[in-house]
Amino acid sequence: MSSPTPFKMRLVHLDLKGAPPKVSYLSEVFPLFHALGANGLLIEYEDMFPYEGHLRLLRAKHAYSPSEVTEILRLARLSELEVIPLVQTFGHMEFVLKHAAFAHLREVALFPNTLNPHEAESLALVQAMIDQILELHRDVRWLHIGCDEVYYLGEGETSKQWLQQEQNSHAKLCLSHMQAVASHVLTQHPGVTPLVWDDMLRDIPQEQLKASGVPQLVEPVLWDYGADLDVHGKVFLIGKYQECGFQRLWAASAFKGATGASQALPPVEHHIRNHELWLQVAGSGPKDALQGIILTGWQRYDHFSVLCELLPVGIPSLAACLQSLVHGGFAEDVRLRAERFLGVSSLEIADTVRYVTGWFSPYHRRRKLVHPVMIQHIQPEALSLLSRWNNLVQQLEVALQPVFYPDTIEEWLEENVLPSLQRLQDLLQDLGEAAARQPPPTSPGWDTGQNP
Repeated sequence: MSSPTPFKMRLVHLDLKGAPPKVSYLSEVFPLFHALGANGLLIEYEDMFPYEGHLRLLRAKHAYSPSEVTEILRLARLSELEVIPLVQTFGHMEFVLKHAAFAHLREVALFPNTLNPHEAESLALVQAMIDQILELHRDVRWLHIGCDEVYYLGEGETSKQWLQQEQNSHAKLCLSHMQAVASHVLTQHPGVTPLVWDDMLRDIPQEQLKASGVPQLVEPVLWDYGADLDVHGKVFLIGKYQECGFQRLWAASAFKGATGASQALPPVEHHIRNHELWLQVAGSGPKDALQGIILTGWQRYDHFSVLCELLPVGIPSLAACLQSLVHGGFAEDVRLRAERFLGVSSLEIADTVRYVTGWFSPYHRRRKLVHPVMIQHIQPEALSLLSRWNNLVQQLEVALQPVFYPDTIEEWLEENVLPSLQRLQDLLQDLGEAAARQPPPTSPGWDTGQNP
């Protein structure tokens, strides 16, 4: 595909630590990704990878089998999507460190976020994870080893003692583990280059970065998902990394999953703006400074958080963002090209809302007070809406079943649909109780304690 985009590689991120799609659904969307302008995938398996041996306990209930991973890779090749697997090796290790068998490898005993870099067993653990993943991904050119948001690093007891030595620092602690993991990849898997998220590198002094040897081992991925991305700051950071000796750099944007831990629908304009600013970064810095861009689509903020936007509802945003990259912006002609991929629907509640808020507020509901005329306004609409909600829940379950596993469907409905359904049911129950307490027609009604 010939295009003016400065990003030769455009990878769609599949975050499988929440709502992992069934392989049959991936077979449908991979051709779409390619048609929209993607030529690669970053697959963050987390607990969906079929680990074996002592790592088998890391598998989620519906973890892909080895044959399913092989099929995913085959489907990616058919759609001309180059695959880069991602395995966390430092921070975001909750899916490993939550298990009792590995809890002793936590940096801070109470928190499962971060691996203790002082333990030889810690390095052996991530090496085993890497080896198993690359065993099923033999032809890949890159492996993403994570290393972002290494929270609480330096706060463990061993680290505190280590940091008391004058020549030691948090930066040195981070770089030494990154170096050890990357060296394993390069020595044991020739031809595979490690990628790392760049946030732990940004504030490390240039000379220290250069002296660490890390720039010769990894390629950093500069990530920023904001609609207010600082273009000049990113260009400056690119220059700093290049002067430190990093040979190739990557960018990372977001098409979903970056605007709220419980976000249900992506704010498309926010994500388009993010990509337009990344295009400005690529156009302002040295030519071909950025090897490619990863369009992240986070499914959970971490292993324990709620689900954010599901992949299917993120497709319109992905379409707009990929088309922006392919055509160098999101001008009107590009918007028209992407229009067929975009669209939203909504349930209208009409006048019922103002009647409820004005005449059946929480104050009225607690006291079971309601104007008789308002029962006629509220009850039919609410009953109709409840019927539509019940139908919608059934339709959603049917629509989600071909895409996701049962536990994902249960979680998503419980988080995003059932609370609204329950509120509507509660409203109708309160209304029914208030209606039952209505005095006979000849009665003057309740005494509000106010003069006429």
